[in-house]
Amino acid sequence: MLSTGDEVLYGQIVDTNAAWLSDFLFEEGIAITSRHTVGDDLLTLVNTLQERSLCNDILIVNGGLGPTTDDLSAQAAAQANNESLVLHEEWLKALERYFLNRGRAMPATNIKQAMLPQSAMLIDNPIGTACGFKMQLNHCLLFFTPGVPSEFKEMVRNSILPEIKANYPITESKLCYRLTTMGRTESDLGQAIETTVEIPHYITVGYRAAMPIIELKLTGPQSKKSEMDNIWLKIKSIVADNLLYEGIVFNQGESGLAQVVSKLLNQSKQSIVVIEQQSAGMVSYQLLEANAPVVKSEVVPFVMEEPIDYFSQILQNQRADIALGIVNFQEKNTEFTLIIATIKHVLQFKLKYIGRSQNSKIQQQILTAIALDGLRRYLLNLPIIGPNVWLELIT
Repeated sequence: MLSTGDEVLYGQIVDTNAAWLSDFLFEEGIAITSRHTVGDDLLTLVNTLQERSLCNDILIVNGGLGPTTDDLSAQAAAQANNESLVLHEEWLKALERYFLNRGRAMPATNIKQAMLPQSAMLIDNPIGTACGFKMQLNHCLLFFTPGVPSEFKEMVRNSILPEIKANYPITESKLCYRLTTMGRTESDLGQAIETTVEIPHYITVGYRAAMPIIELKLTGPQSKKSEMDNIWLKIKSIVADNLLYEGIVFNQGESGLAQVVSKLLNQSKQSIVVIEQQSAGMVSYQLLEANAPVVKSEVVPFVMEEPIDYFSQILQNQRADIALGIVNFQEKNTEFTLIIATIKHVLQFKLKYIGRSQNSKIQQQILTAIALDGLRRYLLNLPIIGPNVWLELIT
């Protein structure tokens, strides 16, 4: 894949298209071998297209198909193949209809979007004004796609993927098992797995760390499923005490934990109140995004002298089943209080974060994960505070 644009190259926007494409194609049994990013520079684009066309069977180019002067993909493609840009009448008519249907006159600059390399074949874009196109360069099949995520995904799913499969039949799909942990370091997990489990060369274990969670992945060929299942059982037994959730459904970083908790709350038909301090509403936000039955959320800037009374009162007022609190954070010594309360009892844990110093956003993510994991454990009748190298239970 080749992503284009100064805004992508300089990190002014996150290249979500590249991450999505890699994951989407992998699930289809197609592994991307490399990803590249180039800014809005014509010569660099031309050189990169020529270079990658000598290395790859397929190249998907994303971005640079707009109507402005910094959109250079079509011009670079034509120049890389020593040909001219020509007006594609079919797409020009589609553009005119697009603007007519919206009661607007088409700006003259949009004609540029119908100028394609001479050998290019159009790929329809039913959503926007930038058509895609495909062409051959050396022995490489190039697909050019718009940068707008919704348009890009539509084109990949409905036009590009079928053509890839038709031209390059997939001999064997890959499997990828995922699980997410919290409370152990990446090096500790790696050492425990590598010294305990024999991993053959055709199966790989991968790690992705995003404080405070670590995702583990086991990847291998479909034909080795039975062997992978056995290895996966061993890995799960190693991480059992620190396992947050398993499976690709929740492959969304920390928000996956909120989805697990939301499912448990909805299954047990329990509503919840969330009271936060240093986490600044992140717990509530993630739960609401996961469609949890949150009846009230509140960010309190003050220290609670009598948190038990406060939580008991708010449960009665809101007629909620559970109250979750992450409060009384002390910046100086990183101590805080986790509270899980019902009408019948209040569980209160004074905790101390003993990991390395983090910026406020990561600190909020850590507190949020601790709170959600505590609630998950409560709902599953597990010990509320799990083993965690960054956490100390004071009282």
